[in-house]
Amino acid sequence: METKTKQFRKRNAILCCLRSTHTHPSAESLHEMLQPEHPDISLATVYRNLSLFKQQGIIQSLGTVGGIERFDGNVEPHVHFICKACYAVIDLPQIAVPEQLRSTVENTTGGTVADCQLSFTGTCQSCCRKEQTA
Repeated sequence: METKTKQFRKRNAILCCLRSTHTHPSAESLHEMLQPEHPDISLATVYRNLSLFKQQGIIQSLGTVGGIERFDGNVEPHVHFICKACYAVIDLPQIAVPEQLRSTVENTTGGTVADCQLSFTGTCQSCCRKEQTA
């Protein structure tokens, strides 16, 4: 059994790692990023803590991209672009999530909106260039 200190050290490392990247990694990718500094961290520990963080609302799951669940340490409403070719997930901070959309949904459903994830899918600039040169 891990000691509490070791457990919190790993938990903090997972959260810091996720919040320090904009690649929207999978649990496996996070595990790989953490390995150099935390060689004893298991993939199960990463999954367990990501689940805990989601429940606490301090991270968000973007759902599956290319068949793999991806995560974001930024829980503020923001827009994503997901490339269907390379599975890159790109933040679009220059595009605001329209507040009017929330009101429209609430008025239409009679409910309240707790969260909004707005994502566009298509082909990223890099993949478009590759297609043009092929």
